[in-house]
Amino acid sequence: MFSIFKRKKPDERPALNLSYDAIKVDMHSHVLPGIDDGAQTVEESLRLVKSMMDVGIKKIIATPHVMADYFRNTPESIGNALTMLRERLAAEQIDIQVEAAAEHFFDELFEARIEEGKAFTMGDNYVLFELSFINKPPNAVQVIQKMKDMGYKPILAHPERYTYLSIDEFRNFHDWGCDFQLNTISLTGYYGGATQKLAEQLIDLCLYEFMSSDMHHERHAKAFKHALKLPYVEKLLTDYPIKNSMLL
Repeated sequence: MFSIFKRKKPDERPALNLSYDAIKVDMHSHVLPGIDDGAQTVEESLRLVKSMMDVGIKKIIATPHVMADYFRNTPESIGNALTMLRERLAAEQIDIQVEAAAEHFFDELFEARIEEGKAFTMGDNYVLFELSFINKPPNAVQVIQKMKDMGYKPILAHPERYTYLSIDEFRNFHDWGCDFQLNTISLTGYYGGATQKLAEQLIDLCLYEFMSSDMHHERHAKAFKHALKLPYVEKLLTDYPIKNSMLL
């Protein structure tokens, strides 16, 4: 006999009124206007900021791309964009703290910044960086070691998107003192099934320290809100040692 009730999808639960209030800080986003592939105008920045506030975020650390070939952001370009956004937020009486660091691409520019002590940092000297989506840099562990030696605290952005890496390689990065940051929307399947599966596996192994939106545009905003329906996000927000609030 067929049930008259619709069967719930296995990866979702009834609404639990979850929000991101438990983590308070979103420490990876591209909401500064006009300096990378995120928000292009201050109006778009405002919409993204409001969407984050609506789901419980209390503080935003914007992390524009710093890449040798594409986004050559400097303290001046980041500072100017941050000032523009802060002034507009104040004018609109939108009360949220916004700071800025960067998402460094692992290239020759990044290693040089580490050696010169010029990496963009957040909180207690944390440095957010990303790898190529194609292959592992041969000197990744050596640069992580160098970061630690220089007094930096490395955070690898969205490791679940590097599906070419093995669990042993992830463990090796972690053992050398590299924290991991989850793109929360990876759990929705936004980047594909393989990325979602790897994110869930890394959560089960307790290898994440941070979770954030990696907000670029309004499609990300919708996915970030939708993720609050997922059991893995419930786990992260209620029974997991996430460290975002240390960045308040």
